Parts: sequence; C-alpha cells; structure tokens
Amino acid sequence: MTSLNTVHDSLPYIDTEPSAAERAAAESLITAELGPHSNTTQPHPSLPPFPDRHFSPLIEAELLRIETKQPLKAIDLSRYEAQEPPATSPDSDEKDPESLIRWREALQKAYTSHTYLSGRQTNLALLEQFGKNSWLIGNAQLEDVLRGLERELAERKAEIDYVVIERKNAQEGVGAEIKGLEEGWKRGVGRVLETEVAAEQVRREILERRRQGAQ
Repeated sequence: MTSLNTVHDSLPYIDTEPSAAERAAAESLITAELGPHSNTTQPHPSLPPFPDRHFSPLIEAELLRIETKQPLKAIDLSRYEAQEPPATSPDSDEKDPESLIRWREALQKAYTSHTYLSGRQTNLALLEQFGKNSWLIGNAQLEDVLRGLERELAERKAEIDYVVIERKNAQEGVGAEIKGLEEGWKRGVGRVLETEVAAEQVRREILERRRQGAQ
C-alpha cells in the first residue's frame, strides 16, 4: 500500500460511528494489506534507500569519541591557569640550559593568561555598562516575535475552524440526498436479487416441464 497521494474519503458528520466488531474487522484488513511491512521499525518499500555515509577523518574520530563516551578535549585550559615559576639558580642557565626553555614556556603561558584575563575584564566592563539595555532590547524583540507567532497561530486555528465548519455544513447539506441515494441503491440491489431469484425459479419450472414432457 503506497503512502503517496493518500485520500481520506470519509464523511464523519453523516456516517454512523462503526461498532467494535466493524472496527476490528477494518483493522484486521489493514494489517493483512500491510503484510510484512507492518513493522514500524522498517522503512516503507516506496522510500529510497539511505545514502552511504562519507565523513572526513575528523568527523569519524569525533563520532568514535561520542560512541565510546570519551570526554571532549578541544581546548587546553591549563594555559589559562596560574603558572608556577620553574626552579632556578643564578648559574642555572649555564649548568642547566633546559631551565631557560622552561622559563620561556612559563613566560608564554603567562602572556596567554594575561591576554585572556585582560579581554575578560574588558568584556565584563562592557557587560556592566551596556548589558542591561541589551538584555532588555533582546527581551523586547523576543516578545515581538512571540506575539507574531501567537497571532499567526490564532489565524491558522481560525482557518482550520472555518474549514471544519464549511465541511460540516457541506456534508449536512447533502446528507439527506446521500441517504436517499443509499436507500435507492439498496432498493435497486433488492430488486435485482428478487429478479434473479424469480428468473431462477422460472428456469427451474421450464426445466421441470421439459422433463415432464419428455416422459
């Protein structure tokens, strides 16, 4: 059963509510028509197959990290922390050249931390000065968006109510005609059946009289 171009040919304001037995019979017919595709976990056969995935190595690595539930290590926060100066002595540069490298690394991290804290202080000062007004303006804009959405929602609901009322009036307007046609159809079917029964009786009478005449 295709899921495309589905038409719901129902008359809820004219047709009577189906009984429990009728509903069960209809559901059994639907289940039988769906067949093996009744399982909702399987895609419908009319749907195209899923395309093959082609991710970059970085995306594959990130998906693997999420699958294994490993923590994200995107930013090294240690460079923003206070750095302890390495141990040194007056003649350590000559006896231990690696201490000079450690001092340079510590100085670079100190510069990074200083830049970060300076930018943070500037942002906090701007937030204290302009944050309140910006927050109020943002709230006002969001309220305008909300009012617009609520107005559009009310319009759509009114359109739906109008369509429902028009549908009800249209069905109730032709309800008597539909019932009359249905009764006429039932009478016509009854007459056809009566005619077939009468024709069968006449045929049997003819066959009986021929049999009697042959004797």
